[in-house]
Amino acid sequence: MKPDDTAHGEPLPDTANPFLGRTSEIPGLAALSEDADAFLIDQFGTIHDGEHPYPDAIETLHAIRSAGKKVILLSNSGRRATNNDARLAAMGFTTDCYDASLCSGEVGWADLHADPLPCLRQYCRILLLARDPSLDILEGFDIEPVDTVESADLIMLAGSQTDLYGYDTLWDRIRPGIARNIPLVCTNPDRLMLAGGQLHPGAGTLAEAYRNAGGHVRWYGKPYPRLYRAAFALLPGIPRPRIFGVGDSIEHDVAGAAARGCNSVLTRTGIIAHASDAALAAEMTRYACRPTTIMSRFQW
Repeated sequence: MKPDDTAHGEPLPDTANPFLGRTSEIPGLAALSEDADAFLIDQFGTIHDGEHPYPDAIETLHAIRSAGKKVILLSNSGRRATNNDARLAAMGFTTDCYDASLCSGEVGWADLHADPLPCLRQYCRILLLARDPSLDILEGFDIEPVDTVESADLIMLAGSQTDLYGYDTLWDRIRPGIARNIPLVCTNPDRLMLAGGQLHPGAGTLAEAYRNAGGHVRWYGKPYPRLYRAAFALLPGIPRPRIFGVGDSIEHDVAGAAARGCNSVLTRTGIIAHASDAALAAEMTRYACRPTTIMSRFQW
């Protein structure tokens, strides 16, 4: 599931990346103070576990901003920004922790209004798969929620419930949509998710299976271009190599940054907390990228 910049009309930058090809390990982000002007920081698995901040995460965000660096929280959350920001605030991540917070659900909502799928240009029946049953990502459209793909015009995949129902059950629920040419919008492309301390297939794995079986999928979130375009619009004048993506996913955070000429920091937390060096090396080979640097956890 690699980003496709050509298909989305965003060519890769010509600027050479001075860090490309060498990976080091740093104790904290302070080691990059001479090299970075901005950080695109992942949320779940990097600065919090979904319920609580990781140790020193809030203090680290304050330290980054105090050092004069821009902080944009970049999340694959499939809900709108108001929902995502409220969850951050409840965990103690107040607005003075960051310059901006962007999530794939909000970017998807805006893009679907700017470039709606044909089914959304009229009355549309929606099958929603998400951890939270809200359809705020389609606010402003003439829609009706339905329970089966047989009665749907569009599948909205905003989160995974494989920990509750199992992958096969959810796949069987959406698979008939392929034969009916029902499009699928995925606003959370994470292929893995943590729930109850265990890894489970994420919404991105279901969407990938739908696409591989011949279904039409529109993607929002890392590593795809639209979320990054929104972030770069908030960082005018900052060269791409001086922007660092920070996160726990090689596929999403590292590959997404690399595809746009940015550098990256891989944190050994979240979905890779227990991954071996060999497993990480295999992931780097699989997605044809490597982080600029690695650190044990998110800290200054």
